[in-house]
Amino acid sequence: MTKVAFQGEIGAFSEDAAIKFFGVIEPLPSRSFADAFESVSRGAADFGVVPIENSQAGSINDTYDLLLKYDLNICGEIVLPVNQCLMAPEGETPETIKYVYSHPQALTQCEEYLRKLNATIMPTYDTAGSAKLVKEKGLRHSAAVASRRAAQIYGLKLLAENIQTNPSNYTKFVVISRQKAGRAANSKTSIVFATKNMPGTLYASLGAFATRGINLTKLESRPSRQKPWEYVFYADFEGHVEDKPCLAALETLRGTTKFIKILGSYPRATES
Repeated sequence: MTKVAFQGEIGAFSEDAAIKFFGVIEPLPSRSFADAFESVSRGAADFGVVPIENSQAGSINDTYDLLLKYDLNICGEIVLPVNQCLMAPEGETPETIKYVYSHPQALTQCEEYLRKLNATIMPTYDTAGSAKLVKEKGLRHSAAVASRRAAQIYGLKLLAENIQTNPSNYTKFVVISRQKAGRAANSKTSIVFATKNMPGTLYASLGAFATRGINLTKLESRPSRQKPWEYVFYADFEGHVEDKPCLAALETLRGTTKFIKILGSYPRATES
């Protein structure tokens, strides 16, 4: 059975994404994103599944930093509809809730609903973990924000469903592995690079793709963490790294950058 590491407890959205991608798995829950990466890196897990972007809350910065740090490959992606639910022990109602526990990303996604609830927000390391916490600690007047499956796993009552502010709430996950993905007709490629400190280098870097008709689907900067006010750029583009136009673009890019790392070429996910 495929061993898949993910951040969070059993019932986390990351586990849902792993099941959607692989089918039946041997789940390896991890306390942090770094722990999931480490499990894959040292061979304790065959793959890892980690969130990289939410359609409402934006990019998951920890994942981007870890993709730069670890010598692993993105070999797939999953787009998962995320329906957040409010859940609590028997006897509680929305009116009795004084504390709400969940991961900061989930809390951000449900900000409008939670503001009306007028409860104290209690950030935790995981959505499913917050459900487990509320149940096992027997916390009174407390609720968790997590998935419907987490409510079933930990024996909590659903007080409200689909409480995210944006009803079209999706999270994109990537599959990480020590191996590279095989070539696919609908491939995309993810890279990270840092430009030389010269005028026009970012313009020239982007031109390497534009002049060859390669569609950049994402470009985002992050602090390099090596030196204050220096940045690295994460980019996604359509095509496989072995396609001739992509090979030529990357060769041009190497002339305008201080470094470039190919994070992976892998099949694009469907949007549902």
